Amino acid sequence: MVLALAACTTAPPATPELPAPSTGEVKPVPTVPGEMSHDQKFAFWVDEFSMYARAAGINQATLHMAFDTVRFVPRVIELDQRQPEFTRPAWDYLDSALSKQRISRGQDKLLLQPEISAIAARYGVPAEVLVAIWGLESNFGNNMGDIPTIDALATLGFEGRREAWARGQLLAALKILQNGDIDRTRMIGSWAGAMGQTQFLPSNFLAYAVDADGDGRRDIWGSVADVMASTANFLARAGWQASQPWGLEVRLPPGFDYAHADARQPTAAWANEGVQSMDMTPLPALADSAILLPAGARGPAFLIGPNFRTILRYNNSTSYALAVSLLAQRLAGGPAVQAAWPRELQALTRSQMLALQTALNARGFDSGPPDGMMGPATRRGVRQYQHSLGLHEDGYPTLELLLRLQ
Repeated sequence: MVLALAACTTAPPATPELPAPSTGEVKPVPTVPGEMSHDQKFAFWVDEFSMYARAAGINQATLHMAFDTVRFVPRVIELDQRQPEFTRPAWDYLDSALSKQRISRGQDKLLLQPEISAIAARYGVPAEVLVAIWGLESNFGNNMGDIPTIDALATLGFEGRREAWARGQLLAALKILQNGDIDRTRMIGSWAGAMGQTQFLPSNFLAYAVDADGDGRRDIWGSVADVMASTANFLARAGWQASQPWGLEVRLPPGFDYAHADARQPTAAWANEGVQSMDMTPLPALADSAILLPAGARGPAFLIGPNFRTILRYNNSTSYALAVSLLAQRLAGGPAVQAAWPRELQALTRSQMLALQTALNARGFDSGPPDGMMGPATRRGVRQYQHSLGLHEDGYPTLELLLRLQ
């Protein structure tokens, strides 16, 4: 996922300040977390985590390096808690992701950096896919984020909403420091702890990062060879199938059963149902494929296979995986999306999505616990409601459907 990265705001000092002298009653220094100031609570949390990390094998030198200057970063919490008011439509996301400038720069990278092709051949992942991820994640290394990873993860862990996850990633970050792959000052990234030119979380760095240039360090911040090899290694080990495309845009036949789109079956079965490629050439032979309708029945349709799902393992966002796939296609000289997007459709706000889910459940169309987020359960509930109205069962939520429910 392309992360919206912001500069770190000025943070309060990690070390608690001493109270100013007073001529009145002398208050005891707080010793219980509930009685501490915010700064003291953060320092207390860091001390507690340090003991945990030490027991997990992190040495004292690494702990000093990481935590002597650690800061609570309010901006991290703001970005973590901020939910976009509008769900961004697929076409809006793709307009930005597949800009002419990004396509041009990506093609230049493929021409001017031959090591990318060599790495792609070694791992069996197309160079265009690697460059597409590179372009989307950091604009080819120009926007990696500027928040120290240790500070971001300590802030998230202390805040508590995702403490277990943040503690695991923070421990992984300490192991990276201890291994000597990067020093603390250069370990920077997004507010969520993703690092480097293709935005690896620390745990993924430990599992998949590669020292491709042979300098003894896995440097996904400064070495293009390491960046590309690490990304290719992730995809290869996540199941990338070298002989298969990600998928392609397709034309659906009249009367297509949209409720059947999520079915996973060989492309021969889709062809038997009348699904065709846009240029009428035979569909690629994919043993396990489905139809993706990112804008419902009124927008383009795509036949997707296992490699599309592999990209989802890199970033579990359908719009992101489609952006990577289509950008890679354009970098390889392939076509843009040909069918028109339904740009007249208004995206539901988070509160409207919550209202839709609540109304569906009240009518007996189970959409899961209302959370304001679109997912498989909500899509299933929408399809059931669409079926009751005799509409195309594409599972796509619209303002029109919400108004009917209300």
